[in-house]
Amino acid sequence: MSVAALRKETKRPRARVAAVAAAVLAFLGGAPAAAGELYVFAAASLSEALEELAAAHEKQSGTKVLLNLGASSTLARQIEEGAPADLFLSADEAQMDRLAARGLILPGSRRGVLSNTLVVVVPAAGGLPIAAPRDLAGPRVEALALAEPRTVPAGIYAKRYLAGLKLWDALAARVVPTENVRAALAAVAAGNADAGIVYKTDAAISKDVRVAFEVPAAAGPRISYPFAVVRGSPRPQAARRFLAFLESAAGREVFARRGFLLLPPAPPRP
Repeated sequence: MSVAALRKETKRPRARVAAVAAAVLAFLGGAPAAAGELYVFAAASLSEALEELAAAHEKQSGTKVLLNLGASSTLARQIEEGAPADLFLSADEAQMDRLAARGLILPGSRRGVLSNTLVVVVPAAGGLPIAAPRDLAGPRVEALALAEPRTVPAGIYAKRYLAGLKLWDALAARVVPTENVRAALAAVAAGNADAGIVYKTDAAISKDVRVAFEVPAAAGPRISYPFAVVRGSPRPQAARRFLAFLESAAGREVFARRGFLLLPPAPPRP
C-alpha cells in the first residue's frame, strides 16, 4: 500500500476518534460528577500505568478515577472547550503551557513527574533489518508511522529527533501521521507501516512489534510529562490527593515498572 493510501486510511480512524471524543465530552458534560468521582485527562502512553494506579487509589480512598485517554493535544483542546477535567497529565510541556497561558491550570499544582525515551519499531514477523537511524532513509522503508508530528507530543519528539540527524527532509514524504502514539504502534503491529517511532513504554506492551533500536536519552529530545490540577475543578482537593498518590513511592514504583523514567522531585511550577 502506498503512503498516500495509508494516509487516506488514517482519516477513517480519525473520524471514529473524533466521534468518540464527542461522546466522551457529551458524557462528561452531560451531568456533574458524582461526589466520589474524579475526571483525569491523560496522554495515551500512560494508559496501563494509570489504570493500575487508578484502581489502587480507588481501593485506598474510595474515589473513582475516570480516565479520558488520548493525544495530549486533543485533550488540551477538550479542556479549552470546557470539558470538566479535574487533572491533566500531558506528554509534553507545550500542551501544559498552552493551558497555563489561558489560565486553565491551578497555580502551584504543576509538576514535572516523568520522562521517556523513543524507540524505532518494526513488525515482529518479517520486519526490516533496521539497526541505525540512517536505515530509515533506505529505499525499503516506504511508510514510517508517527503520531501526528505537527501537534501530538510523540510525533513532535520524533520529528525533532530526525531533524537533529538531518533525516527529516528525506523521510517527510514517507511519514504516515496517526491520531496518537498508540495508533502509530498499531499501524506497525498490523504491518501497515514498515517502521514507526514510539515511546519505549508503548513498544513494551505489544508482542506484534520488535524494537529495531533505541534512541539514547542523551541523543534524543528531552521528553517531559507534566501533571497539573485543572483550574475550576469542583474537586481540587481530591485532584491534589490523586496527584500526590501518583508522585508517591507507590506511584513511582508503578511508573518505573512500566518503563518510564522518573524525574527527581522538584518544587511545583507556578
